[in-house]
Amino acid sequence: MKATKFLILILFVSVCSNKVLAQRPVLTDEEQVAEMVTKEIDEVFHSDEFLKKKNKKYADVKGYMVIDVGVVQNGKVSTFFKVDSDIKNIDFINFMSDYILDHKFKFKLQKQQRYKIRYNATFE
Repeated sequence: MKATKFLILILFVSVCSNKVLAQRPVLTDEEQVAEMVTKEIDEVFHSDEFLKKKNKKYADVKGYMVIDVGVVQNGKVSTFFKVDSDIKNIDFINFMSDYILDHKFKFKLQKQQRYKIRYNATFE
């Protein structure tokens, strides 16, 4: 009986500590936020999942996009705004917007905090 209680306690502590370790960090510095946003979006645009979807429908799309990405407190993307681009395919631009708006970053911001980060994307 004691061994069972001990095992349950060990499992509970293990699960709780994993949850604590899995919590996303809260970033407070704008430069840190910009660095993390750039890093994560780079990862997204180079991921197999993204490349597969892009190449399936938009294999011929090449060029650059300058976008502003708004990030809010819980790490969600709040806005996607195309600042400049030599890509004229509106369907691809909408695809990009939807793809980024669905992304949730691996960090949080302080309460009521918002940042707008400029990102340069190149598609070859």
